Amino acid sequence: MGRLATGFATATVLSVGASGCVTVHGELEVLPGATKSEAAQALKDFTDAYNKADKAYDPALDADRVTGSLGAINQAGLKARQKNNPDGNANHSPLELTDAAYTIPKKAGWPRWFLADTDSNRDQDNGKLDTRWLVVFVKTGPDALWKASYLAVVAPSQVPEFRLDADGFASPAQSGDGELAVAPEDLSTTYTDYLKDGEPDVFAPGSTTSGWRETRRTTRRAGFSYQYVDRALDSGTYAPLGLATEDGGALVFFSSKHFERQTAAKGLRPEVNADVEALLTGEVRSSLTKERVSSQLVYVPRRGGGDSGGKVRVLNRLPGLTSAQGS
Repeated sequence: MGRLATGFATATVLSVGASGCVTVHGELEVLPGATKSEAAQALKDFTDAYNKADKAYDPALDADRVTGSLGAINQAGLKARQKNNPDGNANHSPLELTDAAYTIPKKAGWPRWFLADTDSNRDQDNGKLDTRWLVVFVKTGPDALWKASYLAVVAPSQVPEFRLDADGFASPAQSGDGELAVAPEDLSTTYTDYLKDGEPDVFAPGSTTSGWRETRRTTRRAGFSYQYVDRALDSGTYAPLGLATEDGGALVFFSSKHFERQTAAKGLRPEVNADVEALLTGEVRSSLTKERVSSQLVYVPRRGGGDSGGKVRVLNRLPGLTSAQGS
């Protein structure tokens, strides 16, 4: 996903392999989140803005088309690239998102949202590894713009069948749904608690769960110590969004925040690369703290069900450096 990194800066795509209702103006009727034509226009507007911003390395050019964790990653990444490449992106290649299928849930009030399942021209291994780009778009009110809030890159086989009504509209994963192994609104806290203590043990083993904990535990470098802090990020524009699946589970996007502090022994100094330098405040003398925002796409089985023994499977993780602090 090298080209993805040029647009989302230090973001790295790993592991390819519902919110409550807010009512505005008394709108309580359950309605589709968008029409198919609205969804198609939102995808086009996002892609056009993304390409302009990526070509110029100018975060202002797509700031009104991104939000949430994707927005935080995108804007910080472009800021860093702009500082290091003030003349823009000499290697810009336009992103193309085609073959779009739209899953639109019915819900009452705002925000409204939908999922675009697309094919991109960013397949890995010179096109040999086919992937789908899943982009979530959110609209916070009748006069607001559609903005992309989540992005995940997965193999086509990882996109489940969604539960649809007779008109072809989806159902949001319900807040506090006791039928799910983990409620959508609890995923961020559950994930960050798990990374710290290994409990609750509700996640299937993998590179972004048990593997990440092991990597942190075994990271060693002579003269340096490492500390990690993980925090939930689950309100406002970072709220989780999920869709009910045919098998009784849910596909859910959620966000989290992660800090990594590297402290050097006397006479040593943490290494600072160009991307970190561009987002750095303070002076790195003996310690460097990196702050990252991350979005996760997970499959949540029904309680006690699913082919993962009832455990949540992380299908994709998209982290990006958003700031750094030296001391």
